[in-house]
Amino acid sequence: MALRNAVLAALLDGEASGYELAKSFDASVANFWMATPQQLYKELERMAADGLIETRVVQQERRPNKRLHTITPAGRAALREFIDTPAKPTAIRDEMMVKVQGMDADEAPAVRASVAERIEWSRAKLARYERLRTRLLDGRSEHAYLAEVERIGPYLTLLRGISFEQENIRWGEFVLGAIDRRITASA
Repeated sequence: MALRNAVLAALLDGEASGYELAKSFDASVANFWMATPQQLYKELERMAADGLIETRVVQQERRPNKRLHTITPAGRAALREFIDTPAKPTAIRDEMMVKVQGMDADEAPAVRASVAERIEWSRAKLARYERLRTRLLDGRSEHAYLAEVERIGPYLTLLRGISFEQENIRWGEFVLGAIDRRITASA
């Protein structure tokens, strides 16, 4: 999947600056697609050149001018074409898995530290996702929310991000237990 498809999907919520899109990616889209601000700004330029988005400049005092982006009909058509194309199965490419796979007794402490760090990162991300979920629901039940809102996709992808981080924590805690038992047994 190209970054442009994720940007087009994010722009369905309305006009946004590159900065707002970067923040939006960090808060919601990051649970399934990562991009640096530099990648995002470069892609916005290409998308404007390709006619997928329109950009307007808002003059600001005491700040640099703001560039706001909106999806065009051509952008909606490109996103629709992407959505209509069958999705390819996901392949995991995670250097943590390589570390765990290649670990021997000597590397166990270093791998343990990496896994513990990953657990903490996942807990922090999960907490952000849960706060976003609470904000989206705004006191409504999940059933009511899904029946009332216009676009349910952002909520559904947020749920996937939540379950992904929960599984990262569960797996990481299992790995820590296994490593700790091995270290204790060999001591």
